[in-house]
Amino acid sequence: MRSNLGIMKILHLKKRGCFLLKLLCLVVLVLIFCEFLVYYVVIFQCHWPEVKIEAHRSSKQSSASVLKAMFLSDTHLLGEIKGHWLDKLRREWQMERAFQTALSLLEPDIVFILGDVFDEGKWSFSEAWADDVRRFQKMFRHPVCTELMVVVGNHDIGFHYEMTTYKLKRFAKVFNFTSGKLITRKGVNFVMVNSVALEGDGCTVCSRAEAKLMKLSHKLNCSQQHYPLYRRNDAECAGEDSALPEEKNIPFKEKYDVLSREASQKWGSLKIYCGAVCGTAGVPCDWLVEQFVGRRELLVGRGAEQFVDRLVEQFVEK
Repeated sequence: MRSNLGIMKILHLKKRGCFLLKLLCLVVLVLIFCEFLVYYVVIFQCHWPEVKIEAHRSSKQSSASVLKAMFLSDTHLLGEIKGHWLDKLRREWQMERAFQTALSLLEPDIVFILGDVFDEGKWSFSEAWADDVRRFQKMFRHPVCTELMVVVGNHDIGFHYEMTTYKLKRFAKVFNFTSGKLITRKGVNFVMVNSVALEGDGCTVCSRAEAKLMKLSHKLNCSQQHYPLYRRNDAECAGEDSALPEEKNIPFKEKYDVLSREASQKWGSLKIYCGAVCGTAGVPCDWLVEQFVGRRELLVGRGAEQFVDRLVEQFVEK
């Protein structure tokens, strides 16, 4: 009788052990999928827009001449003041996995991050800044065949009256950023702009930025900046992820949500670009800036593909 009870207990423990082992395996598989594989499943569905190229070029020449550019914005790496360690860990793991998976599957030639890389760059002292930079470089590591270009944002150096030469130099030293810098890749010109300096009040930093833009006024193509060009609200915005209908008519504050009307008119009149790619907005927006002779502006989001399609068509026609 006792031996039977002992055998039953052993069988019960084995069944319980098997159940716990299966449960553990299931939990591990779910974690692997949710924290690693899901990024491949989602990003695998993305693709580069098809580019119309002259028929006389070979397919090898065509693929080599097409520039694959990826645009990101507002990563807002949390700092030591407002950032909780658990929140940092979760957010940064997700961003790192998404970025590394995108590099692996899409193989872009160049990646632009359009400002607000850090959440507390405008406040952080040297030690905190160094820690933020170290975490950024780990998350956004990239192969030699992919370039990474970073534009300054208001959270990196502060709003206009918080901006200092020290903060600008600190950012420029890490990211090799200069406002008005012209980058040409495969025949496409990109102008990097410090939109925080487009205040138009004649400050030293503003004057330097405007002077550099004036020198580039005879060139054309795409510009990257953090602040969007002036517009009253999101009413004219198109795109799959544009603002909700009840939010589209909320007015924007000049020099806070968007550039001032005056700065936008001045920036547009320079004729440097036929398209602007911006960050800072919470939702993406693709709209035609009629007063700037049909130029387009994109706030980074899933509307990027349609924006690039239309921009490429303009280049091909020319």
